[in-house]
Amino acid sequence: MKTVLKMEEAAMAAAAIYLLSRYNLGLPAWLWVILFFSPDIGMLGYLIDTKVGAFCYNIFHHKGIAIALAATGYFMHNDVLTAVGILLFAHAAFDRVWGYGLKYPDSFKNTHLGSLEK
Repeated sequence: MKTVLKMEEAAMAAAAIYLLSRYNLGLPAWLWVILFFSPDIGMLGYLIDTKVGAFCYNIFHHKGIAIALAATGYFMHNDVLTAVGILLFAHAAFDRVWGYGLKYPDSFKNTHLGSLEK
């Protein structure tokens, strides 16, 4: 079952990356590669403590927030907001392919997908 879930997340990431090609804002591809990993800035919250870290990380990796941003941008005809929402969604799906889910406040390695410790 894990393989099916990973394939589903990979398909969502691919679809979101395709949508980013439509809302690329005229930016070069190399910049999009950098921007793709920018939601990981949420990990800086872990410098304070695990509760703040989990909160910050989850804000940048929550698909519901990403969809809300993209939809708001779309309906307001704001391509920047639409692109930001799609980017957050693509990044969150990509992370989940690798097992990085939303974080619980006790540890970075404790996610809604299970433990990252092997």
